[in-house]
Amino acid sequence: MIVVALFMFLFIAFALGFLYFWGINPGEVTVFLTSEQSFTLPTAIMMICVLLIGLLLGNSVHIFSSLVHSLKHWRGGRRLKKAEEIGTVYRSAVGRLLSGDLKKARTLLKKVIDRDPRRVDGHLALASVAEQEGNIQEAIDLLQKARKLDPKGLEILFKLAATFQSAGRREEAMGVYKELLASDAENRKAMRALRELQVELSSYEDALALQKRIVKATSSGPRGDEEKQTLLQLRYEVARSALEQGEADKAAEACRDMVKQDASFTPARVTLGDAYRKLGRDADAVRVYQEGYKALKKSIFLARLEDHYIGAEDPAALLSFYRSRMQEDSGDLLLKLYLGRLCLRLEMVDEALQHLTDLETTGIDFTKLHLLLAEAHRRRNKIDQAVVEYQRALGIDSHLSLGFVCEECNALFEEWQGRCSECKAWDSLVLPERKQIQDAKLVEAPKAIPHGQREA
Repeated sequence: MIVVALFMFLFIAFALGFLYFWGINPGEVTVFLTSEQSFTLPTAIMMICVLLIGLLLGNSVHIFSSLVHSLKHWRGGRRLKKAEEIGTVYRSAVGRLLSGDLKKARTLLKKVIDRDPRRVDGHLALASVAEQEGNIQEAIDLLQKARKLDPKGLEILFKLAATFQSAGRREEAMGVYKELLASDAENRKAMRALRELQVELSSYEDALALQKRIVKATSSGPRGDEEKQTLLQLRYEVARSALEQGEADKAAEACRDMVKQDASFTPARVTLGDAYRKLGRDADAVRVYQEGYKALKKSIFLARLEDHYIGAEDPAALLSFYRSRMQEDSGDLLLKLYLGRLCLRLEMVDEALQHLTDLETTGIDFTKLHLLLAEAHRRRNKIDQAVVEYQRALGIDSHLSLGFVCEECNALFEEWQGRCSECKAWDSLVLPERKQIQDAKLVEAPKAIPHGQREA
């Protein structure tokens, strides 16, 4: 009722306004359509016609825009509904994948990709299915399609590179990491992965250059210290390669710098001594080996000293060094072992026995010690004691037990048990030499020929 009244009020107001406007504008307006065609209308009628035409055009535009908006909304609703349906199928497929039902996961993921070929996560998940099924090439093809859909997607590039690695295609994996770094130069995960590949391919100089970038990009703290240590190790590999290629001066200079940076880094000290020997600077090499042993107590320095002095036919100088060090540190058992072995090599059997027996009395028990003792006793013609030491070296007891080994973790056991106490594997303990015995074949001895047949 109110609407009707309001409409009537507006109509009356419009009519009165029209009459008033017509009354004060009694003139006419002639409108020419062409040079010969025209029509004449009162001014008020002309104004009203123009107003109505404007309202009609405005309403037409409004109606058209409303229709377009409604159509877009309808299409958007359909797309949203489709996306929700595909999302439901995708989540179900991922659930199947995680539960290990690869066959069902593959079926659902193919359905996802068929309905939405541009869905990147569908390609990634299906690539995971293919990889778990052992279809590496299919996985790579799917990841390549995903990369075309999203060329800069980090997840895609990392997964593609990792898949190339698992397929043994290191060069292609390196190419993917380089592509990734081209768009994200500070991506440390990609830099580390690329560095590891370069190390695997022995491209140490490239790995070193990349590691410098990693150290620069890595903040301080435990990870920063770890990266600095890796930088040192790669510098060593470059120096070692230089030494192998005959660039002893370059290797020596690099190793000297590394020793200054980290005096506890054994490889740098050893290689520095080796470089000096290549350069004919034997005195400097000996000094480096001796200082290395004094500082770090590593057997490699004693082994290098023995190589040098025995090769130079000057065991007396080595013996002198060992004895002087024993006077400074009589509790150095590692040096005592090497001194005992050297005495045995020089046929100084009594002194060798003294040092080796001292080691045994401390409770040290390992194969090489028993073999050295056995050899010393044998040279003194103490056969019974030599046999005892040989038995200890071989792990032979009075029952001639052969022992057992775990096929899974290689742990050794005297007694058999149903489950390995180290790795917890069941039914894994076997004779250590079982495979060797199983693979061997008995060689048949030639049959004896009777005397009469032999003559015939």
